[in-house]
Amino acid sequence: MGSGAIRRRLALGLAVLTASGLLAVAAPAEAHAAALCPGRKVRTLPFSTGAVVVYKRGGYVCAVTLAGKPGAKRLMSVSVRARGGRPVVDEGRYKRHAGPVTVHAGRRCVWVKGRVGAGSVSSGWILC
Repeated sequence: MGSGAIRRRLALGLAVLTASGLLAVAAPAEAHAAALCPGRKVRTLPFSTGAVVVYKRGGYVCAVTLAGKPGAKRLMSVSVRARGGRPVVDEGRYKRHAGPVTVHAGRRCVWVKGRVGAGSVSSGWILC
């Protein structure tokens, strides 16, 4: 095997390792949310300091707010409100995530909100 073939194989191996490393860094937050909420992921609502991940299973909707940079405790919240109902809220000082919160929405629309520190998101009526 020539030195050119060896270099190509080394470059390919390095590219694969780099890509898998990047996925390992980006995936833990989403994987953590999946462990907290049952069902399939239907939305991710990103904002400047984090994201709200929304899951649905049967007639239930579950949401978790994830910090973009976990670390020191700071004010976080997540809420889900089915149309015609009251919001279910989790708010407090957390390091990684607020929630999960779950509501029975049936076939009704839901409104999801999340906050991490000064950043926040509000979905409007979704999943109608």
